[in-house]
Parts: sequence; structure tokens; C-alpha cells
Amino acid sequence: MADKMTIREGFEKARALYEQMGDSEMVAFFDKRIEQVVKKSSGEKKPTARQKENDVIKHDLLNCMEVGTVYTIADMLTQFDCFPADMTPQRLSALLSQLGAKGTGEIKRTEEKGRAYFELA
Repeated sequence: MADKMTIREGFEKARALYEQMGDSEMVAFFDKRIEQVVKKSSGEKKPTARQKENDVIKHDLLNCMEVGTVYTIADMLTQFDCFPADMTPQRLSALLSQLGAKGTGEIKRTEEKGRAYFELA
């Protein structure tokens, strides 16, 4: 089974055909489309406002936690004043996952009797 053609490869083939025919307008059109595909897939995207806010929250969270102390999500929501008013347990859990084994490894997660505990790594 042959590999599927990517959008970029399709645009490049079409561009080559129009270049052979001497249609400079269509060549310019496909050059622009190829440039857009490359830009979109390059991964050079600015962080969203929410991502910037989450980075600040993660930094503050690490500063609020004490070494050697184990916390649950409920403990963090009640004890720490470094969270915005709209902080939910689900959002905090996602941020902790980003700081944990799935992310930077700054937070260690343990589970006991179905309850998750977090501490600084």
C-alpha cells in the first residue's frame, strides 16, 4: 500500500504542472498555499491567553507547595490562595498532570485507595 500524499505534496505537484504550462498566476497561488501549509505545521504558534494564565498558575502552585508535604486537589483548593476564583478541580488536575510524569516531572503523583496525592518531586 502506497503512502498517502500530504497536502503539501499535492500543492507541490500542482505547482510543478502549472509551472510547466507557464501559468505564473497559478504558480504564485500554489506558492502561497505551500507557504501557509508549512507555517501551520511548523509548530511556531504563540501561546493563547489561557496558556499564559496556566503557566503563571503552575509557577504559583509550585511556590505554594512545601517540600515533603502531600496534598490532595481538595487540600490545594482550600489551602492555597494562589488560584483564580474560577479554578475547578478538573482544571487543577490537568495542570498537575502537566507538571507531573506526563510533563516536566516537578510534581510526583501517588495514589492510595483510589485517591490521588501530590507532592513536589
